[in-house]
Amino acid sequence: MQTVLLAAGEGTRMRPLTASRPKPMLPVADRPLVAHAAAAAVSAGASRLVLVVGYESAPVREFFGDEFAGVPVEYAEQTDQRGTADAVRAAAPRLDPGPFAVLNGDALYDEASLETLYEFAPTVGSYRVDSPENYGVLHTESRDGERFATGVTEKPADPPSNLVNTGAYAFPAEAQDWLDVGESERGELELTDVLTRACERADVRVVPFERWLDVGRPWELLEANEWKLGELERDVAGDVHGSADLRGRVVVEEGAEVDAGVVIEGPALVRSGASVGPNAYVRGSTLVGPDAKVGHAVEVKNSVFMRGATAGHLSYVGDSVLGRDVNFGAGTTVANLRHDDEPVRMRVKGESTSTGRRKFGVVCGDAVKTGIDTKLNAGVVLSGGARTKPGESVLRDR
Repeated sequence: MQTVLLAAGEGTRMRPLTASRPKPMLPVADRPLVAHAAAAAVSAGASRLVLVVGYESAPVREFFGDEFAGVPVEYAEQTDQRGTADAVRAAAPRLDPGPFAVLNGDALYDEASLETLYEFAPTVGSYRVDSPENYGVLHTESRDGERFATGVTEKPADPPSNLVNTGAYAFPAEAQDWLDVGESERGELELTDVLTRACERADVRVVPFERWLDVGRPWELLEANEWKLGELERDVAGDVHGSADLRGRVVVEEGAEVDAGVVIEGPALVRSGASVGPNAYVRGSTLVGPDAKVGHAVEVKNSVFMRGATAGHLSYVGDSVLGRDVNFGAGTTVANLRHDDEPVRMRVKGESTSTGRRKFGVVCGDAVKTGIDTKLNAGVVLSGGARTKPGESVLRDR
């Protein structure tokens, strides 16, 4: 099944992490987010991949090249960012005649469900969520013990059910002629309108996904890493001091260093060029990215350190995302729990939004630097290049 992967969007809800990179290239365990979708597609039966790129496309092209996991890769450029149907329309000249699948490049899919989606095309993936008003909600009907789609409503105020569209489709060949849709109320060309056309012309089977994650906001990047780090098998190839204690599913890549007195409780991944310790404590689902540093007596819990991010001395980092080349001064402490035990909130596109997580720390864009003994409140966002003063307590975004 030829497969279109949508990887052109800016990911504005993920700012500041996407200020200089596309959301699908954010790190999830040992590879970019979009590479997990691509790997699942190949495992499910994708014969070729067409990646739709746009915003900051060079990293996508550099990572994938012209082949991925043994299948050929081509690229289509979406220049106007006018929606998902517009993205697939950009890919259409590179598609062969025949059926095709479409996947969001910023989502995680379980491979077994995706294989079912490919096998029984035309199909649409579904998943049950607690807050369906934030998604496209599927309209369905049951016939002969099977569920079929009849349409979809985007972000309804009064959802008819909690069954949502996962952004995974397998379309019949003729759907390549249905991509010229009108603008939606949001001013975009929506692939859901193509789905509606498919439902009018054929029986579109609804495939329930066992596991699915839409990675749209920073705390969902933590959740994505929790998922994929949890799938890693223990592998210690780097330089690990004899007194270090590695517990459970811990991966230390070749070229990484773990110093004396370190305790790492998996699942955790220490990537090549990274260093941990001495006497550091790393736990939860933590990614220590390439050339990142967790230094002396630093505790890190359930966090993502992107390339070159550093917490060098006597700091605590919990449930947080640190962008590239962030540097936390000695004694920097992250708060990750509200006193009233309510879910931590952070601002997304200017609006205070619940993370749904009882514990959530901070989000730092690239090249943030904190002064020594800085205190960062739960849910604070520091934009790329932000600075704090020594001893400062940061209670608001900057």
